[in-house]
Formats: sequence, C-alpha cells, structure tokens
Amino acid sequence: MKVTVLGAAKEVGRSAFLVNADHTNILMDYGVLLKREPLFPMHVKPKDINSIIITHAHLDHSGFAPSLFLSESTDVQPLATLPTFELTRLLIEDMIKISGFYLPFEYLDLMTMIKRSKTLQYRDPYMVNDVSVTLHESGHVLGGSTVVLEHNRKRIFYTGDINTRGSKLLRPADLDFGEIDLMITESTYSQTEQTPREQSERDLLEFAYEVIERGGTLFIPAFSVERAQEIACVLKTYEFPHKIVMDGMALKANEIMIRHPTFLKDPEIFKKAIGEAEWISGWSRRKKVVKEPCAIISPAGMLVGGSAVFYLQEIAKSEKNGIALVSYQGEGTPGRALLENRTTTFEGKVRKCLADVKRFEFSGHNSRTELFEILDQVKGNPKVLTVHGDGKSCVRFAEEIKEKYGYDAKAPDAGEVIEI
Repeated sequence: MKVTVLGAAKEVGRSAFLVNADHTNILMDYGVLLKREPLFPMHVKPKDINSIIITHAHLDHSGFAPSLFLSESTDVQPLATLPTFELTRLLIEDMIKISGFYLPFEYLDLMTMIKRSKTLQYRDPYMVNDVSVTLHESGHVLGGSTVVLEHNRKRIFYTGDINTRGSKLLRPADLDFGEIDLMITESTYSQTEQTPREQSERDLLEFAYEVIERGGTLFIPAFSVERAQEIACVLKTYEFPHKIVMDGMALKANEIMIRHPTFLKDPEIFKKAIGEAEWISGWSRRKKVVKEPCAIISPAGMLVGGSAVFYLQEIAKSEKNGIALVSYQGEGTPGRALLENRTTTFEGKVRKCLADVKRFEFSGHNSRTELFEILDQVKGNPKVLTVHGDGKSCVRFAEEIKEKYGYDAKAPDAGEVIEI
C-alpha cells in the first residue's frame, strides 16, 4: 500500500490522505483550512477515487469532500457514521451559506455526496474492492472515527482527531486496533500538556458563579458541534442552579445529536442538559436574555459570526459580565483579539471590552502524555507519520517517537508518498 499526503502536513487543517492498494484508491478525509482565503488540500481526480472516508464532521476534515461530486459521472462512495454525515451536512451547508470567498462546489454537490453515502458502524469491517475498512470510536466528536485499512495483510491506522480521555458527552477512544504497519497520528498537542479536564470544569463553574452572583451575565462562545453541548453537560452535571441558554447553530446540532443516543456516553445527562436549557428562537428574546443573570452558550466559538457577535457586543459593555472562552482561538480571529487585547470590533470601530474575560481548556484532542500512551499500546514495528500540528510539533514529535520506540517516524511534506 502507498499513502500520499495531500494535506495536514506540518499544519493544522485541510487533512487529506490518499491510500492506494493495487487498483483501489481510498481518501481519508478531504478538509479545508479556513483563513481569509480558504486553503484546500492537493488535488485528486474524482474518477480515480473509489471511496472517501470522513472521520468526523469538522470542516478541516470534511469541508472539501463535496468537490469530488461536481460530475454526475463520478463513482466515489462516501463512508462515515450516520451522525458524521448529518453533522457534516450541517457544517458544510453553513460554510456555503456564509462564505464570502470562492468555493469550487455548491449545495447541489453536497446533496449528491449525501445521497451516495454509505453509513458504517464502529468495528464492522466494510470492503472497498479488496481493501477492508474498519471505523473505531475516536472520542473527539459525536460519530467521530479512527480508521483501520487492511490489504494483503498490511494494515494502516489513522487517528484522525482522537481523545482517549473521553468527556461528559463522549466515551474514550477505542484503541483496540491490533498490529499495524503504518500509523498516521495527529500531533496537535504533542508538545503540550493541557489543563486536566476536571480542573477546567471546576474553574469554569467557579467563574460562572462569580459572574452571576454579582448580577452579571456569562457568555460562553462555543463551537456549535460538540463543544456547546459539552459545556451544557458540564453545567448540568455539577447541578448549576442558574438558567442556561443555548442559541445559534448549536440548536440544530442539538437536534441531530439527540437522535443518536447510542453514540453518547450518557444519553440521559445529555437529554436533561439540552432539554432543560432555554433554546433562543428569535431576536426579541435574544435582546432580553442578554440582560438576565444566566449562562449563554452560543456559536461561533472564535466569535467570527453567528449570534455570538451580538452577544459579544452586548456583554462587553459591562464589567459585571463575563466571557468564558472554551474553544480554540485561531490567529486573526475576533476571539484571539478579545483574549490577547481585551478588545472587540464593531462596525469598524475597536472598543475596549469591559467584561471579565477568561480562557478555559476544553480541547477534544489528546495531550502529549495521552498521545504517547497510544504509542505505548502499538503492536508491530510500524512506520509513523506525524501530521495535523504546527511544523515544530510534527517534526519534534517524530524525532521523539524515533528515539523512544525506534520506529521509522517522520513529519511528511505535502505531496510525499510513503510505501509499506
């Protein structure tokens, strides 16, 4: 088997890996890197592709997949879990709707992809010609998967985005992937130890109580898929007694997620957290609730759009209020400016944020220790590719793997081909 790295090479974004096994070609992910101008993975010809596996719905893994379906003559078969397809559709529809930039596909192409989709179950092998495809639970987002491909007794394990800790929402990743010949691993936090999850949860609760007990409103901008629901579950698990409000695209994600209870760690906690929260459906209520002592959870996580923009402008006006940043804040985003400079920009004017701003780590990715714990369980003597991290993290992680385990490990460049 051969793997061509099409994206996520020494960067976070546009994940894409092309696996060739004799005359079968399988794509693992085909994402975008959203900046001012979106960046796409290296091009492949749809007529040469048999299947695309979408590990999970986040746009950096799924966002460019509709480009494979521009022609009715293409025979590409999309593979993923059912929640992944439903959440992918939600996120890509939103990207198409709000994009002020060029996308080489449109809504009809997304619909073609969904119509041709084949839903897979965890641990249930599926044959693409003579290549076996098996998805395992990744613990990263609802329906998210790691991938094992097998052909002629050669086996590839691709982590996608992985979380072996689990969360209030999701079970830990399933690491029973057997002996492997090639491992493609994310490197996002390979050089970083994140704050332990329970500590982050307690710190967030403490901040929430501080803000509301002084008569303020707490605003929690959060990614619409998984992070918003995770925060709601955290507040409910700790029996937070004050009103919890949810808004924006997180509400559509709620509806999808509640339809798939078997993918949740504790469906009852989830139903209770989501069911007891107030769902905001219009501007009249939105304008009132922002002045009430409550916790408001709303996308976008980096404050780049959605109802979060309104909440930010209103919450920022009073020092009684608080803003809890629980999502990654990318460079150049309003969230990063708020975090670093305590400023907001509205109608071209930069304003000082009077509200108390704090950041809490709730990443869905493994930390350094946990990535090495996965490697400790690896069977065989595999080649290892370190991807989905900044350049220094990928390179250093590969060096450390080589030093500690003796594996042939490297941080590949885009376009590089690895053979096993």
